[in-house]
Amino acid sequence: MNAVLNAPVYDADVPAPEFNPGPAGTHITIRGLTKYFAGWPLYENFDLDIPKHKIVSVFGPNGCGKSTLINMIAGLVPIDSGEILFDGKSLKDTKIGYVFQNYREAMFPWMRTIDNIAYPLKLEGKSKAEVDRRMAELVASFDVKFDLHRYPYELSGGQQQTASIMRALAPNPEVLFLDEPFSALDFEMTLFIREKLQEVFMQTGTTMMLVSHDLEEAVYLADQVLLLTKRPTKVAQILPYGDPRPRTTATLSEPSFIEAKKLCLEIFQREVRR
Repeated sequence: MNAVLNAPVYDADVPAPEFNPGPAGTHITIRGLTKYFAGWPLYENFDLDIPKHKIVSVFGPNGCGKSTLINMIAGLVPIDSGEILFDGKSLKDTKIGYVFQNYREAMFPWMRTIDNIAYPLKLEGKSKAEVDRRMAELVASFDVKFDLHRYPYELSGGQQQTASIMRALAPNPEVLFLDEPFSALDFEMTLFIREKLQEVFMQTGTTMMLVSHDLEEAVYLADQVLLLTKRPTKVAQILPYGDPRPRTTATLSEPSFIEAKKLCLEIFQREVRR
């Protein structure tokens, strides 16, 4: 009963608030985002601007809806109200890529790995020559040493996740979403994919949103760290981090990195205690 009583009520006769665009350089503009679960607010009138050609890491307390946020932006989870625009366009007019946390369930098991990667290109109606050319570019970019003609279940976890990232990048998306893409990988493969993602970013400038439960990883990859509060979720702070790329393991010892991580941790702990 409480869930019903507390559920939001939207009046169709009330005009939607005027949409205010983000500052110059904004890629994703979110206004009035509202999402309820079982009658309780997760996000309520949430506003956010995501800059173009940047990597934004999303970090916050457990249950604050980090993955739900990027899933709503990507159109995988419906919103209750609000508006999300990409360069002033709707989602249907925007090309996105998505890398899931669970790589084992993200790939089609009946398709060979190379066909999994090429699948978005075939959906777009690309010719065989165009598909072959793009596949060659991806193989070279990721320095692929394993056999892409094997089925996904015949590959290691790191190889499967590498293929998942290649598939997400195949159609040259405007925005790439990554939901804890390293959480099931060993440290060696994590370092490899971090390096490759940075290379892709430096080559293409693709806007990326990364959800991570690892603060070091979140800061290391980011141009901005989006720190969230406990639910109902708000922006606690957005911290810039500007060390030059490519970042390496040596970056982890730089005073600027240590200071950025320390500040993020202080804000995170403050929000957890509230």
